[in-house]
Amino acid sequence: MADKQEIPSVKLHGVVDKILPPLLDNESEKAQIVIHEAEDLYKEIRIDNSLQDGGEKVKLKRGTQVEVTIKAPHDGIHKGSDGSEKKSA
Repeated sequence: MADKQEIPSVKLHGVVDKILPPLLDNESEKAQIVIHEAEDLYKEIRIDNSLQDGGEKVKLKRGTQVEVTIKAPHDGIHKGSDGSEKKSA
């Protein structure tokens, strides 16, 4: 059996900045997270404020420190130290 390859990933740090109530009845509450390592214009993301803790539904609180992990399959990356893609002529 082949060894399992590690999935390329990066872990970013953030904080729950706001809890946003649903605008409509059929929408869910959102948590706005500020990512510390992101560029200024792209620091904020919004997600459904619904997590699982041992099968129980839980929600994030404002001010909570969080980690955001980004993973990519091996066919979705290229090797290179500067992160830029080579342009074709």
